Amino acid sequence: MKLLFFIIIAYFLGSLPSGVWIGKITKNIDIRNYGSKNSGATNAYRILGAKYGLMVLFADALKGFLAVALAAAGGLSPNAVSIVALVVILGHSLSFFLAFKGGKGVATSLGVFLFLEPKVTFLLIFIFIAVVFVSRYISLGSIIAAGLLPILTFWVEIGKEKTNWLLIFITLLLGAFVVYRHKSNIIRLLEGKENKFKL
Repeated sequence: MKLLFFIIIAYFLGSLPSGVWIGKITKNIDIRNYGSKNSGATNAYRILGAKYGLMVLFADALKGFLAVALAAAGGLSPNAVSIVALVVILGHSLSFFLAFKGGKGVATSLGVFLFLEPKVTFLLIFIFIAVVFVSRYISLGSIIAAGLLPILTFWVEIGKEKTNWLLIFITLLLGAFVVYRHKSNIIRLLEGKENKFKL
């Protein structure tokens, strides 16, 4: 019963469409009608500008962090917290407020794993920044980080006294899900048509 309660909380938090709401409040536009038509932080950055794009990034990451932090504080087991982590990310990508559509889950995953696996997360942030700095493609950085997530999580977890195998399995699902959500970006990258990141 307790797990169900936190699953509902996680889905609700994940569903909050930060990018759409911030776009409407600040610029009176729906960012889903512009750019990549995505509701996430990258499109918000391009359409709304750096200040509001970073605001969306922070809000989306905070959703993920809060969901797992509340679940852990509520006394859920590591396996149960891992399930909550998956739900909040799916809530972001399949938002109730957006007719079960949403972002690609990268920023919310960032918040989740800042709490669950901070060492892995900081390493992935470094890799992401390096890839984007060299290539100027945010999508490529996100895809590589998503692919490395289960590998690095396995490497860290296997060294612990009690390995969280469910978390490792969930990172495999999330990595595959995030890469799948970037399928249109992958096509544009292969065709040389992907938009490059500009400060």
